[in-house]
Amino acid sequence: MDVGGTSVRAGVVDEHGSLMDTARVGTPSGEDALEDAIAGVVEDLRNRHDVSGVGLAVAGFVAKDRRTVMFAPHLSWRAAPVAERIEKRVGLPVTLEHDVNAAAVGEYRFGAARGAHVAALIALGTGIGAGLLLDGKIYRGAYGVAPELGHLTVVPGGRPCPCGKYGCWERYCSGTALAATAVELLARHPGRSTVLARETRGDPGSVTGRRVAGAARDGDPIAQRAMTELAKWLAEGLALVADVFDPEIIVIGGGVSESAPLFLDEARERYADKITGAGHRPLARIRAAHHGDDSAIVGAAALAVDAANAPGAEVGVTG
Repeated sequence: MDVGGTSVRAGVVDEHGSLMDTARVGTPSGEDALEDAIAGVVEDLRNRHDVSGVGLAVAGFVAKDRRTVMFAPHLSWRAAPVAERIEKRVGLPVTLEHDVNAAAVGEYRFGAARGAHVAALIALGTGIGAGLLLDGKIYRGAYGVAPELGHLTVVPGGRPCPCGKYGCWERYCSGTALAATAVELLARHPGRSTVLARETRGDPGSVTGRRVAGAARDGDPIAQRAMTELAKWLAEGLALVADVFDPEIIVIGGGVSESAPLFLDEARERYADKITGAGHRPLARIRAAHHGDDSAIVGAAALAVDAANAPGAEVGVTG
């Protein structure tokens, strides 16, 4: 299951990493309501399938024992023993994982990063999430919250970020950033009649990343320029990631990856020029996630199986 601030998405995953069935509910506020919703989705899918365990991919900080959610900015959990609570509700073993770590595992086991020794996954959604795998093991850092790449500063004094900083990478390269860039461009060209201008009718709040991507596919010049800006900032950030971690492959996931044909080729070209030692070192392969926005569901299922096969062991942890 992928538990986010907007929705709880679930899938029944087989041993080959294929989704056999899916379900979704809106994310309620309050711990009890959220846990009831998760249990309800589990029961719904169990009525149709023989389910052996539950993996929860959570948009927040998960303790190293993968039993407790320490903090989730868009969810109600704070130092909450979520695994134990859900187990009591559904009668199945439950494993927790940070959502992007789970996505990285899903792509390593069954997708674009299969077999890579050093693999990074960059999830472009509302913001930027990141996961790093070393020989298939999740790197968590000393306190379990690494790597927070979305809050690298790429523009000192730039756009404000909810984290409290300015100029974070995710403020220029995410679904939210795509919408913000399009709004800025529309403001600079108020008289220009475009698909995006007509659809939004001067209402900046109606501009979303998904709407910008759709307009770009339809040839809207403002939307296409916003996509070019996204590609530029993706390349800037990927060059930093490559300089620090030197990964073999970088997988682009998250909801924005559905629009990868609109920006990924250009980002690859710019990245190749931006990286330190350009032209004199191997480049990381950059691919869109094979499972798209479902990578976290697939990875969470794989980690639940790992935990079930190694009771009491901490699976897939290093650093």
